[in-house]
Amino acid sequence: MSGVRREVRDTHSRAISPSPGDSDDKRPPMMRRAEVVSFAVVALLIISVVAVLYFARAFFLPTVTALVIGTMLSPAARFLERYGIPRSVSAVLIVTATCAGLAFMVALISAPVMEWTTRLPEIGPRLKDKFHVFDRPIALWHQLQGLFGATASPGETSFPLPKIEWVQPTLEFLSPTFTEILLFFAVLVLFIASWPDLRRALVLNFADHDSRLRALRILNAIESNLGGYLLTVTLINMGLGAATGLICAATGMPNPAGLGALAATLNFIPIIGPIVTFAVLAAVGIITSSTLAAGLVAAGIFAVVAFIEGHFVTPMIIGRRLQLNALAVFVALAFWTWLWGPMGAFLSSPILIVGLVLKEHLMPVKDSSFPEF
Repeated sequence: MSGVRREVRDTHSRAISPSPGDSDDKRPPMMRRAEVVSFAVVALLIISVVAVLYFARAFFLPTVTALVIGTMLSPAARFLERYGIPRSVSAVLIVTATCAGLAFMVALISAPVMEWTTRLPEIGPRLKDKFHVFDRPIALWHQLQGLFGATASPGETSFPLPKIEWVQPTLEFLSPTFTEILLFFAVLVLFIASWPDLRRALVLNFADHDSRLRALRILNAIESNLGGYLLTVTLINMGLGAATGLICAATGMPNPAGLGALAATLNFIPIIGPIVTFAVLAAVGIITSSTLAAGLVAAGIFAVVAFIEGHFVTPMIIGRRLQLNALAVFVALAFWTWLWGPMGAFLSSPILIVGLVLKEHLMPVKDSSFPEF
């Protein structure tokens, strides 16, 4: 019996003690097979969701836009409720006022657009006269091309004007259909009118008290942050539009009110909006001014003002409530613009804010210190 016990102890000691050939530096693999499978499943899920959002954009784009804008406008509906106005009536009034403001901005922008559209035949020769200053650099470029074997056509020394055949197909692709517009307004009004009941139902879906409290905090944070973001960005863009109008009026640009409204509207789209406004101001200035340098004055001043607004004013105001990383904003802008076009660019920052709120409440950072390496 004692021999059996001794043999069991020896076997156990041999199993615990490392063999002479084993190295002490052996570590478990960085990623196990189960982790690789989980990562692959999550990647496939993300790809599937993106594909569904892309191919079903006719439904998801107006619906998501209505939900985001409805969440932004919900504080206004709650403010009207304090004065005895029913929630459904508040929803109709808010949507009507928002549409009236958008129609006013579109009217200011469309007037110069229609005017310049009728003057397109005379713009071409004027632009060619202005861009004669680039004839020598273009000729030098053609000579360099000839050194590497490329040949230029005989009459290709003047500045080439951009072709505009792509404008109409692009507008047809980007403009929403009547069904999408109808779906957007229906979802927007119904969401604003029923948001308190919907929020209560979402919170009560959780069983325990802590989960309900966390869900309520998340919904309140999303509503507060999106509402504050819309109000802050609207006021900043209105200020930028007024500054652009004053710049255009001081430099003798035509229709400064319309150009200011264009700058305020496009500034809702991060990064892309100011670039488009700069291009429009440069084009209008070059066409209407006597010299090329004088035509770029308004665009140059706008670039300085937009740089100050984008790098100092907006980060200082919005950064007090939300820490939006510049790289994250740019990546979100590129992704949602590719997925849903200009409306996706408008939704990129609000969707990023929602993701940031969810991350802060569901995955809070308990210890921000890092060990020394």
